[in-house]
Amino acid sequence: MVTITRILTGSSLAFAGCVAAAALALVSEQALADAQANDYADPTTWLCRPDVDDDACAQNLDTTVISSDGSIEVERFAADPDAAIDCFYVYPTVSTDPTPNADMNAGQEELSVIQAQFARFGSQCRTFAPLYRQVTLTALRAGMAGETMAVDRALGYNDVRDAWHHYLEHYNDGRGVVLIGHSQGAGVLTRLIRDEIEGAEVQSQLVSALIIGTSVNVAAGELSGGSFRELPLCTDPDQYGCVVAFASFRDDVPPPENSRFARAMGDGMAAACTNPASLTGGSGELHAYLSTGSVAVAGGDGGTQWLRNGAAIDTPFVSVPGLLSAQCVEDGLFNYLSVTTHGDADSPRTDRIGGDVMGADGNVMADWGLHLIDMHLAMGNLVELVGRQASAWQAAQHEH
Repeated sequence: MVTITRILTGSSLAFAGCVAAAALALVSEQALADAQANDYADPTTWLCRPDVDDDACAQNLDTTVISSDGSIEVERFAADPDAAIDCFYVYPTVSTDPTPNADMNAGQEELSVIQAQFARFGSQCRTFAPLYRQVTLTALRAGMAGETMAVDRALGYNDVRDAWHHYLEHYNDGRGVVLIGHSQGAGVLTRLIRDEIEGAEVQSQLVSALIIGTSVNVAAGELSGGSFRELPLCTDPDQYGCVVAFASFRDDVPPPENSRFARAMGDGMAAACTNPASLTGGSGELHAYLSTGSVAVAGGDGGTQWLRNGAAIDTPFVSVPGLLSAQCVEDGLFNYLSVTTHGDADSPRTDRIGGDVMGADGNVMADWGLHLIDMHLAMGNLVELVGRQASAWQAAQHEH
């Protein structure tokens, strides 16, 4: 498990935008005007781009598949250089820069979150991931401590918007595209969709949007009409032009009253939950890719003994078929992805998945849920879903 002290002092953390916002002072309009735009023609402004040398998406994604009987098999990963669609990713709060906004130099934290949350989509799409001057962990830590720190929330959004425009002008060429973001990145993409995509010509090229680990709203009883004007929630794996959104919690530790996620915001609104393991409803098996500790990202399960006999795992990820399932649960203000662990004390495979945020008192901070491993838990489901959505989108283009 991950302690809150460790999270706030150097490990990566997905940003909860509602945390101590009052203590994070916004910069002046003049400072916004003076901020120089990035040149996204420069390869160094991208973590992943097909024509970039040392592409951060070209990392080791090999996985040890551990069955319930303790048998293991190594699953090798290979990207598809001829993928027919693109994926555009905005990462969560990972920067450990000492400033309130990150610089444009990629550190190990940015590389690690690409490995954990995005690179695996390379089996289904060409991968694009811009660097951006996000609000940093330093600012988050200051806000939680009640300190005032001048942050420029518009700066990171403007960077991503500029990168999106550069991508459309120079790389898209009419291809379908999937938007993928977690936490702070999901919030940035939510605004990008509202401001730049909905109602524009490019909306017809949107295969789907995976807006994970934030509160997406829809009109109560509807599939749209909240965070997005037009885009509906996905309800079928062969549907395209739709949104996948969820925040995950353990089934036995549901969202408390002060939960940071999965909360409906505003009268007549409901929090969105689309189960990537069963979009049509009900429960489904999660195809997780959990970090073994060699991936230094928040929620990485360093220290987990995956086999009870202590045998070492030497791949950066493990997959645990049959161990995890999920279903969307609506409970008052909250609508969340409820994750169940199907443990067996007699199995040689452990049933501990990590991912909880622990307070200084050693207790689970239930208001965070499994936010740290939202993407890890459903990575296999999401990758497969993107493949099916891409096929459906392409088929529709051929019909026209």
